[in-house]
Amino acid sequence: METKASLNHLRMSARKVRLVIDVIRKMPIDQALAQLQFLNKLAAEPVKKLILSAVANAEHNYSLEKDNLFIKEIKADEGVTLKRWMPKAHGRATVIRKRGCHIHVTLAEIVESGKKEARKTKVEAPVKLEAVVAEAEKRAASAAKKDGKASAKKEGAKVAADTKSGKGFTNKVFNRKAGSK
Repeated sequence: METKASLNHLRMSARKVRLVIDVIRKMPIDQALAQLQFLNKLAAEPVKKLILSAVANAEHNYSLEKDNLFIKEIKADEGVTLKRWMPKAHGRATVIRKRGCHIHVTLAEIVESGKKEARKTKVEAPVKLEAVVAEAEKRAASAAKKDGKASAKKEGAKVAADTKSGKGFTNKVFNRKAGSK
């Protein structure tokens, strides 16, 4: 059984990543992670995370054991190259290429454990919006019946405060700008 994982658009040149992945190719997972831990290259950290992701895929989706996996294939391909400009002497400019890469890893079992199927995930029934709206309206209606007297008093107080506006110039200006009346 094989499991795959990929890391796309890593902002590091493929040439630098290949120095790291050439060290760990065809190794068991435990040895590869130990090598990456003590490798003095910046590309070691993203490659380590990618391998751990592939192991997690194998354990979760196919119930494979970490000790029984090895790196069957790992490759770094060229990605998008961002082009930037650097001013130089005599009014010239030269291009700076900020390279990127894509890393793909395939893990396989050392000793085959038999044909495995991917784990099926159960999908719950979708939520109907009509049912949610109807339930919310029922709650609002029952709350209104319980608090009918209290809410009527509050609404009456608001109406009384709105009609109590003064006749001064400032009240007219602010009411006009606020959009009331």
